[in-house]
Amino acid sequence: MKKLNAETQRRRGAEEESFEFSSVEILGVRIHRVDFAQTLDQIAHWIEERRATRNSQLATRQLCTVNPEFVMEARRDPAFAAVLNRAEVCAPDGVGILWAGRLLGQPFAERVTGSDGIYRICERAAGEGWRVFLLGAGPGVAEQTAARLTARYPGLQVAGTFSGSPADEGWPEIQQRLAAAQADVLFVAFGHPRQDFWIDRHRHELPVAVALGVGGAFDFVAGVTKRAPLWMQRLGLEWLHRLVIQPWRWRRMRVLPLFAGLVLGQWIGRKRAAD
Repeated sequence: MKKLNAETQRRRGAEEESFEFSSVEILGVRIHRVDFAQTLDQIAHWIEERRATRNSQLATRQLCTVNPEFVMEARRDPAFAAVLNRAEVCAPDGVGILWAGRLLGQPFAERVTGSDGIYRICERAAGEGWRVFLLGAGPGVAEQTAARLTARYPGLQVAGTFSGSPADEGWPEIQQRLAAAQADVLFVAFGHPRQDFWIDRHRHELPVAVALGVGGAFDFVAGVTKRAPLWMQRLGLEWLHRLVIQPWRWRRMRVLPLFAGLVLGQWIGRKRAAD
Protein backbone atom coordinates (compact mmCIF):
# COMPACT_ATOMS: atom_id res chain seq x y z
CA MET A 1 0.00 0.00 0.00
CA LYS A 2 1.14 3.50 -0.76
CA LYS A 3 2.84 5.11 2.24
CA LEU A 4 0.69 7.82 3.76
CA ASN A 5 2.00 11.28 4.50
CA ALA A 6 1.99 12.62 8.06
CA GLU A 7 -1.17 14.71 7.62
CA THR A 8 -3.13 11.81 6.19
CA GLN A 9 -1.93 9.54 9.00
CA ARG A 10 -2.91 12.12 11.61
CA ARG A 11 -6.35 12.67 10.13
CA ARG A 12 -6.96 8.98 9.68
CA GLY A 13 -5.82 8.19 13.21
CA ALA A 14 -8.37 10.64 14.57
CA GLU A 15 -11.11 9.28 12.34
CA GLU A 16 -10.45 5.68 13.32
CA GLU A 17 -11.53 6.53 16.83
CA SER A 18 -15.06 7.28 15.63
CA PHE A 19 -16.88 7.17 12.33
CA GLU A 20 -20.22 8.23 13.74
CA PHE A 21 -21.71 10.50 11.10
CA SER A 22 -24.73 12.66 11.82
CA SER A 23 -27.82 11.75 9.85
CA VAL A 24 -31.14 13.13 8.70
CA GLU A 25 -34.35 11.12 8.83
CA ILE A 26 -36.29 11.74 5.65
CA LEU A 27 -39.72 10.09 5.61
CA GLY A 28 -38.45 7.43 7.98
CA VAL A 29 -35.20 6.72 6.12
CA ARG A 30 -31.89 7.57 7.80
CA ILE A 31 -29.45 9.31 5.46
CA HIS A 32 -25.96 10.19 6.64
CA ARG A 33 -24.57 13.68 6.17
CA VAL A 34 -21.39 12.56 4.44
CA ASP A 35 -19.51 14.02 1.50
CA PHE A 36 -17.21 12.20 -0.91
CA ALA A 37 -14.06 12.87 1.13
CA GLN A 38 -15.62 11.40 4.27
CA THR A 39 -17.02 8.46 2.33
CA LEU A 40 -13.62 7.65 0.84
CA ASP A 41 -11.95 7.86 4.24
CA GLN A 42 -14.60 5.55 5.68
CA ILE A 43 -13.96 3.04 2.90
CA ALA A 44 -10.23 3.27 3.59
CA HIS A 45 -10.87 2.50 7.25
CA TRP A 46 -13.01 -0.52 6.39
CA ILE A 47 -10.34 -1.87 4.04
CA GLU A 48 -7.56 -1.43 6.59
CA GLU A 49 -9.74 -3.08 9.23
CA ARG A 50 -10.53 -6.03 6.95
CA ARG A 51 -6.92 -6.52 5.88
CA ALA A 52 -5.80 -6.52 9.50
CA THR A 53 -8.30 -9.29 10.29
CA ARG A 54 -8.30 -11.18 6.98
CA ASN A 55 -9.16 -14.51 8.60
CA SER A 56 -11.96 -13.17 10.81
CA GLN A 57 -15.68 -13.44 10.25
CA LEU A 58 -15.98 -9.68 9.81
CA ALA A 59 -19.02 -8.97 7.66
CA THR A 60 -18.78 -6.91 4.50
CA ARG A 61 -19.81 -3.28 5.04
CA GLN A 62 -22.61 -2.01 2.83
CA LEU A 63 -22.74 1.47 1.35
CA CYS A 64 -26.02 2.66 -0.19
CA THR A 65 -26.47 5.85 -2.20
CA VAL A 66 -30.02 6.93 -1.41
CA ASN A 67 -32.15 9.02 -3.76
CA PRO A 68 -35.87 9.93 -3.52
CA GLU A 69 -36.83 6.73 -5.34
CA PHE A 70 -35.08 4.72 -2.62
CA VAL A 71 -36.99 6.60 0.07
CA MET A 72 -40.34 6.00 -1.61
CA GLU A 73 -39.49 2.34 -2.21
CA ALA A 74 -38.63 1.99 1.49
CA ARG A 75 -42.03 3.44 2.42
CA ARG A 76 -43.73 0.89 0.20
CA ASP A 77 -41.55 -2.12 1.09
CA PRO A 78 -40.58 -2.73 4.75
CA ALA A 79 -37.99 -5.30 3.60
CA PHE A 80 -36.15 -2.65 1.60
CA ALA A 81 -36.42 -0.20 4.50
CA ALA A 82 -34.72 -2.85 6.66
CA VAL A 83 -31.89 -3.19 4.12
CA LEU A 84 -31.22 0.55 4.27
CA ASN A 85 -31.39 0.50 8.05
CA ARG A 86 -28.77 -2.27 8.21
CA ALA A 87 -26.36 -0.54 5.81
CA GLU A 88 -23.40 1.06 7.57
CA VAL A 89 -23.64 4.21 5.45
CA CYS A 90 -26.58 5.61 3.49
CA ALA A 91 -25.15 8.49 1.48
CA PRO A 92 -27.23 11.30 -0.06
CA ASP A 93 -27.88 10.89 -3.79
CA GLY A 94 -30.22 13.01 -5.88
CA VAL A 95 -31.13 16.68 -5.86
CA GLY A 96 -34.38 15.81 -4.11
CA ILE A 97 -32.47 14.50 -1.11
CA LEU A 98 -30.34 17.65 -0.96
CA TRP A 99 -33.49 19.78 -1.17
CA ALA A 100 -35.13 17.80 1.64
CA GLY A 101 -32.06 18.21 3.85
CA ARG A 102 -32.06 21.98 3.36
CA LEU A 103 -35.79 22.23 4.02
CA LEU A 104 -35.48 20.22 7.23
CA GLY A 105 -32.62 22.40 8.45
CA GLN A 106 -29.95 19.70 8.16
CA PRO A 107 -28.31 20.30 4.78
CA PHE A 108 -26.06 17.81 3.03
CA ALA A 109 -22.71 18.99 1.64
CA GLU A 110 -23.05 17.30 -1.75
CA ARG A 111 -24.48 14.36 -3.65
CA VAL A 112 -22.58 11.11 -3.22
CA THR A 113 -23.58 9.16 -6.31
CA GLY A 114 -22.64 5.76 -7.62
CA SER A 115 -21.96 7.20 -11.07
CA ASP A 116 -19.36 9.61 -9.67
CA GLY A 117 -18.34 7.30 -6.84
CA ILE A 118 -16.96 4.63 -9.12
CA TYR A 119 -14.43 7.16 -10.45
CA ARG A 120 -13.59 8.63 -7.06
CA ILE A 121 -13.14 5.24 -5.42
CA CYS A 122 -11.05 3.85 -8.28
CA GLU A 123 -8.82 6.93 -8.23
CA ARG A 124 -8.20 6.40 -4.51
CA ALA A 125 -7.79 2.66 -5.07
CA ALA A 126 -5.07 3.23 -7.67
CA GLY A 127 -3.13 5.36 -5.21
CA GLU A 128 -3.53 3.10 -2.19
CA GLY A 129 -3.40 -0.36 -3.69
CA TRP A 130 -7.01 -1.37 -3.20
CA ARG A 131 -8.29 -4.21 -5.38
CA VAL A 132 -11.72 -3.74 -6.98
CA PHE A 133 -14.17 -6.20 -8.52
CA LEU A 134 -16.84 -5.21 -11.05
CA LEU A 135 -20.01 -7.32 -10.91
CA GLY A 136 -23.13 -6.91 -13.01
CA ALA A 137 -24.41 -5.02 -16.09
CA GLY A 138 -24.80 -6.63 -19.51
CA PRO A 139 -22.42 -9.14 -21.09
CA GLY A 140 -19.01 -7.58 -21.66
CA VAL A 141 -19.87 -4.23 -20.06
CA ALA A 142 -17.93 -4.86 -16.84
CA GLU A 143 -14.86 -5.74 -18.92
CA GLN A 144 -15.18 -2.53 -20.97
CA THR A 145 -15.61 -0.58 -17.74
CA ALA A 146 -12.47 -2.13 -16.28
CA ALA A 147 -10.48 -1.29 -19.40
CA ARG A 148 -11.51 2.36 -19.30
CA LEU A 149 -10.90 2.71 -15.58
CA THR A 150 -7.42 1.15 -15.72
CA ALA A 151 -6.52 3.42 -18.64
CA ARG A 152 -7.70 6.43 -16.68
CA TYR A 153 -6.07 5.43 -13.39
CA PRO A 154 -2.70 3.73 -13.98
CA GLY A 155 -1.97 1.28 -11.22
CA LEU A 156 -5.62 0.44 -10.56
CA GLN A 157 -5.91 -3.24 -9.69
CA VAL A 158 -9.10 -4.74 -11.11
CA ALA A 159 -9.26 -8.10 -9.37
CA GLY A 160 -12.03 -9.40 -11.60
CA THR A 161 -15.11 -8.70 -13.70
CA PHE A 162 -18.27 -10.73 -14.19
CA SER A 163 -21.77 -9.95 -15.44
CA GLY A 164 -23.27 -12.53 -13.09
CA SER A 165 -26.86 -12.65 -11.92
CA PRO A 166 -28.63 -11.66 -8.70
CA ALA A 167 -30.67 -14.87 -8.84
CA ASP A 168 -29.91 -17.48 -6.19
CA GLU A 169 -28.60 -19.93 -8.78
CA GLY A 170 -25.98 -17.39 -9.82
CA TRP A 171 -24.44 -17.13 -6.34
CA PRO A 172 -22.11 -20.20 -6.36
CA GLU A 173 -20.14 -18.98 -9.39
CA ILE A 174 -20.00 -15.41 -8.09
CA GLN A 175 -18.78 -16.67 -4.72
CA GLN A 176 -16.08 -18.76 -6.39
CA ARG A 177 -14.86 -15.85 -8.50
CA LEU A 178 -14.80 -13.44 -5.57
CA ALA A 179 -12.92 -15.91 -3.38
CA ALA A 180 -10.22 -16.23 -6.03
CA ALA A 181 -10.06 -12.47 -6.68
CA GLN A 182 -9.30 -11.33 -3.12
CA ALA A 183 -10.78 -7.90 -3.79
CA ASP A 184 -11.25 -5.10 -1.29
CA VAL A 185 -14.13 -3.23 -2.96
CA LEU A 186 -17.07 -4.78 -4.80
CA PHE A 187 -19.09 -2.64 -7.22
CA VAL A 188 -22.48 -4.25 -7.94
CA ALA A 189 -24.45 -3.13 -11.00
CA PHE A 190 -27.60 -5.24 -10.80
CA GLY A 191 -29.89 -2.21 -10.70
CA HIS A 192 -31.99 -0.83 -7.87
CA PRO A 193 -33.27 -2.39 -5.64
CA ARG A 194 -31.98 -5.84 -6.62
CA GLN A 195 -28.34 -4.90 -6.05
CA ASP A 196 -29.04 -3.61 -2.54
CA PHE A 197 -31.05 -6.69 -1.58
CA TRP A 198 -28.35 -8.92 -3.05
CA ILE A 199 -25.52 -7.27 -1.09
CA ASP A 200 -27.55 -7.41 2.13
CA ARG A 201 -28.39 -11.09 1.57
CA HIS A 202 -24.77 -12.14 0.96
CA ARG A 203 -22.77 -9.66 3.03
CA HIS A 204 -21.81 -12.28 5.63
CA GLU A 205 -20.36 -14.44 2.84
CA LEU A 206 -18.72 -11.81 0.65
CA PRO A 207 -14.89 -11.83 0.90
CA VAL A 208 -14.57 -8.04 0.48
CA ALA A 209 -14.32 -5.11 2.87
CA VAL A 210 -17.09 -3.04 1.31
CA ALA A 211 -19.79 -3.51 -1.32
CA LEU A 212 -21.92 -0.85 -2.95
CA GLY A 213 -24.59 -0.79 -5.62
CA VAL A 214 -23.80 1.51 -8.53
CA GLY A 215 -26.86 1.06 -10.75
CA GLY A 216 -26.04 2.05 -14.33
CA ALA A 217 -22.53 3.32 -13.58
CA PHE A 218 -20.83 0.60 -15.65
CA ASP A 219 -22.91 1.58 -18.68
CA PHE A 220 -21.86 5.21 -18.24
CA VAL A 221 -18.16 4.42 -17.83
CA ALA A 222 -18.14 1.97 -20.75
CA GLY A 223 -20.01 4.41 -22.99
CA VAL A 224 -22.99 2.10 -23.44
CA THR A 225 -25.25 4.87 -22.09
CA LYS A 226 -24.40 8.55 -22.39
CA ARG A 227 -24.44 10.48 -19.13
CA ALA A 228 -25.91 13.97 -18.88
CA PRO A 229 -23.61 16.85 -19.83
CA LEU A 230 -21.73 18.36 -16.93
CA TRP A 231 -23.82 21.54 -17.00
CA MET A 232 -26.99 19.50 -16.51
CA GLN A 233 -25.38 17.60 -13.64
CA ARG A 234 -24.40 20.87 -11.97
CA LEU A 235 -27.93 22.26 -12.34
CA GLY A 236 -29.43 19.11 -10.86
CA LEU A 237 -31.07 18.13 -14.17
CA GLU A 238 -29.43 14.76 -14.68
CA TRP A 239 -32.78 13.10 -14.01
CA LEU A 240 -34.26 14.96 -17.00
CA HIS A 241 -31.50 13.78 -19.31
CA ARG A 242 -32.00 10.17 -18.21
CA LEU A 243 -35.74 10.51 -18.74
CA VAL A 244 -35.16 11.73 -22.30
CA ILE A 245 -32.84 8.86 -23.24
CA GLN A 246 -34.73 6.26 -21.16
CA PRO A 247 -38.42 7.22 -21.41
CA TRP A 248 -39.49 4.12 -19.50
CA ARG A 249 -38.16 5.83 -16.36
CA TRP A 250 -41.28 7.98 -16.13
CA ARG A 251 -42.91 5.17 -14.17
CA ARG A 252 -40.18 5.41 -11.54
CA MET A 253 -40.00 9.20 -11.55
CA ARG A 254 -43.72 9.73 -11.04
CA VAL A 255 -43.10 9.21 -7.31
CA LEU A 256 -41.01 12.41 -7.15
CA PRO A 257 -43.92 14.86 -6.76
CA LEU A 258 -45.32 12.64 -4.01
CA PHE A 259 -41.91 12.59 -2.34
CA ALA A 260 -41.80 16.39 -2.38
CA GLY A 261 -45.29 16.65 -0.92
CA LEU A 262 -44.54 14.20 1.86
CA VAL A 263 -41.30 15.99 2.77
CA LEU A 264 -43.21 19.27 2.95
CA GLY A 265 -45.64 17.52 5.28
CA GLN A 266 -42.74 16.33 7.44
CA TRP A 267 -41.40 19.89 7.60
CA ILE A 268 -44.82 21.31 8.55
CA GLY A 269 -45.16 18.67 11.24
CA ARG A 270 -41.81 19.62 12.73
CA LYS A 271 -42.70 23.32 12.67
CA ARG A 272 -45.95 22.68 14.47
CA ALA A 273 -44.24 20.49 17.06
CA ALA A 274 -41.61 23.19 17.65
CA ASP A 275 -44.33 25.83 18.13
